[in-house]
Amino acid sequence: MKYKCSICGYVYDEAEEGVSFADLPEDWKCPLCGAPKSAFEPIEEAAPVEAKPLSHVVELTIMNDDLDDSMQQLSMGQMVALCSNLALGCEKQYMPKESELFNELAEWFTKHAPKVNDATVETITAQLQQNIADYSKATETCVQQGDRGAQRVLGWSEKATRMLSSLMTRYQREGDRLLADDEIWVCSVCGFVYIGKSAPELCPVCKVPSWKFNKIERRKQS
Repeated sequence: MKYKCSICGYVYDEAEEGVSFADLPEDWKCPLCGAPKSAFEPIEEAAPVEAKPLSHVVELTIMNDDLDDSMQQLSMGQMVALCSNLALGCEKQYMPKESELFNELAEWFTKHAPKVNDATVETITAQLQQNIADYSKATETCVQQGDRGAQRVLGWSEKATRMLSSLMTRYQREGDRLLADDEIWVCSVCGFVYIGKSAPELCPVCKVPSWKFNKIERRKQS
């Protein structure tokens, strides 16, 4: 039987490895991205989903009076994330002026964002789990609309979120020992977080080289 890492896609083939996945030690980690054993899922063949052509999409013009109660105002933190991502997108499209403007907006929202008092390890872990659960609906919508670009971005984002969730779970179990001898590296393209002495040669999610990773400096102890 085969098992696939839900974060980077690495496949553990019991036939090739000669060891049953169940017999692997609990502290075994993905050899590619370092994800825990719990991040692996058995591979099951699923029937292909037929994407609906764009001609079936009904275009709607939304006016201010048509906004319903399901729409919500974004928080300062959400605006920071939105503008930061738009800045990165403009940078990848060789639009430096637009990227600079979005970065300025992100800095403004960061400066004015209220302090979060309930950002505990437990609440962050719970929010990450909720985010993972929400990806299926978003992905289903992209498939129905035939938007392969959005599917790709969502795929990267989901894998990065799953890695964050697994790291938070490990932190709850190991505490500061998690980073005792390692550093934190973040992919500047897809946001994948890697724990290790050095950045991986290739990002397990988006496959960019190691120089695309940023090292997160630790806070200085006073």
